[in-house]
Order: sequence, then structure tokens, then C-alpha cells
Amino acid sequence: MRRRSCSPLSSVLATLALGLSPAVPADVPPVGQPEPLQSLGDALADARVEAALVGLRTSREATVDLLGELAAIVSPSGEELARAERVAEEMRHMGLADVRVDDSPNAVGRIPGRSGRALVFIATLDDLTSVAAHQRAANGPPRVEDDRLIGPGTNTSSITAAMLAAARAVLATGRVPEHDLVFAAVAQEETGLLGMRTLYDEYRDRAVAFVDILGDGRHVTYGALGIHWWRVEGEGPPGHSLRGGLPNVNQGLARAVDRIFDLAAEVQDPETGTVVNVAMLQSGVVFNHKPAEGWFSLDLRSLEAAIIRALESSVRGILEAVQAETGIRLRMVPFELTPGGQLPGAREGGLVSTAAAIARHLGFEAELSNAGSSNMNIAVAGGTPAIGLGGSRGGDRGQASEWADIPAMMRAAEHVLLLALTMAGEASSQAATTR
Repeated sequence: MRRRSCSPLSSVLATLALGLSPAVPADVPPVGQPEPLQSLGDALADARVEAALVGLRTSREATVDLLGELAAIVSPSGEELARAERVAEEMRHMGLADVRVDDSPNAVGRIPGRSGRALVFIATLDDLTSVAAHQRAANGPPRVEDDRLIGPGTNTSSITAAMLAAARAVLATGRVPEHDLVFAAVAQEETGLLGMRTLYDEYRDRAVAFVDILGDGRHVTYGALGIHWWRVEGEGPPGHSLRGGLPNVNQGLARAVDRIFDLAAEVQDPETGTVVNVAMLQSGVVFNHKPAEGWFSLDLRSLEAAIIRALESSVRGILEAVQAETGIRLRMVPFELTPGGQLPGAREGGLVSTAAAIARHLGFEAELSNAGSSNMNIAVAGGTPAIGLGGSRGGDRGQASEWADIPAMMRAAEHVLLLALTMAGEASSQAATTR
């Protein structure tokens, strides 16, 4: 095994062993963890909240109808405009303020608060390409069978429907929150979290936190697993086998892959979630020619952003060395870079503890994890507190038989309602009347 004890990665791992590794990039200032502005018990004791909960629970049929409409709109990533406009229409109808569809296209609306800060809730707007194919081939709209809404497009959109039901229930309380409550259905989650990046740029300076709604809260994630996917591309002189085999692009690719796997054996670590893998290799089309080009995939993962940066530096060093040895040009081309990181105190902070308390109120114990991989990663990597509310929301996603779990959707709506009321609080009556 080749070991490079003086590599940039080795020094990063040594720093981590001492507990000194930065949780987020060095240019991001530390952010305190948000605390609830009202206890869950106080919120539940409020007659207005009790009435809103009753109204939410009796809105099941209307929420299922809305889900059916959203699910029927073909919305592969990058083509979500029609669905975004339908979400915005629903936001305006219920009375959210400043509703808009931006260029992403994200659909965004808010309930104004007093502080100038914002608690931002996120639902994913887009579907997989395979879902869109099944939607186009469907014989009719989604159909209800017992506690399921069956049809392509129902699974992911169940969370958007839950978010909208929760927003309507918050409005029904008549309370003016201390912080703005922002509800956003974000686009292009499947193609690089592009909608979330746009939303984060807008709210990062005044967001107290982001909540990524992925389920009913059976799982709560508070840290982000960074996942960086690269194509390592090689170029060399082509030619017939009879005219000499070297230099050959495959030699350069193979030597680089071999050394990357040596690196992987040295650094892969379950504790930090660090993984290095090569899964795809491609070059050549016939037996008797050497190819002019080829490539292999590179999958780098870690809970620590600093480790991913050091891994990338180490791989670039490997490629430079192999290029010098073989004469094969090698370069890293980004395919999809999902940022990650950890925020100090997140597990013990008010956002996580409140979400866990709401889960217990709903009848289950939340499983906590620091390895989220969703829209929330953008906020965590930027140094802003964020959680993901996970949990099963149905099954057969991406298949013609896809379905949404209706009770789970309604639990997710109740979780969002209670989290909004506790974390955003209520403005004083004097403040509310002098806005």
C-alpha cells in the first residue's frame, strides 16, 4: 500500500483527532442554535392552536385532493414551472403574503412576523425523470385506496401538500409570529439543489433556521453529509494496437484508480462518514485500438467539509503524478457537488429538541442523525442551523405503482404546524397592532 504521511489529508485527519477541525468553511462565522420562543406545552394549551389542529385534521380530504392535482402535473427536475405556479396559486388563495415564483422556479410565500428574522420551511417541488415518464403514460389521475393515494408523482408532492396544509393551519390560528414564517417549494433538488441555493442566497442573512420537510419527523437530521461526485477524464493519443501500445489512456486511468483505492483504504472512516469510491470506468469501443479518451467516476463523502477538501487535493496530486509518469492528460470535472458540514451544538439546540418533542407528541421517538443529504445541506454548509424532518411518506417511488401515505402526510403537516408555532413564537399584541 502506498502511504503519503505528509499529504494534506493526513494533516487534516490529525487535526480532527484533536477535535480542532472546523465544522464549516473557515469564512463562515459561527451561528448560535435557535431556541423555541414558545414551549410546545404552551402552544398546545392555546385554544386557537387547538382549533387549528382540529381544522387541520379535518382537512384530510381537501389535502388529498390538492396532492392529486400537484402529482398530476409533470415536473421533472428543471421543468417545474407549472407545478410551481399551482403551488403559488394555492398560497395566494389561503392568504400568504408576497407570494411569487422565482426564476428557479421556486414557489415562495410567507406569514409576516415582527423581528425581521425568518424561519424557513422547504418542500421539494421536482420529481425524478422516471416519475415523469410514468406520469405521461398513466391512464388517469391518482386514485385513493384506503390510506393511500396511488399514482406517479404522489410521493414527493405529498410533502408539498403537507407544507401547504400546515401553512393554512398556522393562518387559522390568527396569531402573528415573532419571526416571519416562510414556506417554499423549491425546484431542481434532483439536479444539484439549485432551487435551494437560490432560496438560501436570499434568506441566509436573516434566517434563524431552515426546516427541510421530508416526512413526519420520525427521523431528524441536524448535520449534513458532504457528497462530491467528479468525472476524472483522461486524454491520450489514439492508434491501432500494431503501432504501439503506449502511451495509452487506459494506463493513466488504471494507475490513477489504483492509487485512489490505496487512498480509500487509508482514509475511509465510519465515524466521520468518510468514503472514497470509484464505481464507473469507461473507455474504448473495439479490441484493436487504443482509445483517445476515457473517464472514471469519483465519489467522495464525509461529514467534515475539511476532509472532502483535503481528499480532492490528494486526488489532484495523484493525477498530476500519474500524468507526469504516463504522459496521459488527466483532469477532474465536477458532476454534482453536495456540500456538507456540522454545526456546533446542533444536537442539543432548541430546534432539534423541539422537533423531537413534537415527534413524541405525535406518538413516536425520533431517530437523530448528523448525516443529512438533502436541501438542508446548503444551509448547514453555509453555517445556518437547519434540520431535515424525515420519515416514510409512501412507497414505489419512481415506479408506475408509486403511492403516498395519507396519514403520514397529515402527521407531517401537524409536525410543521407545531414547529412553526413554537420556534417562531407569537409577537406581543402591542407589536402586532403597530406593525
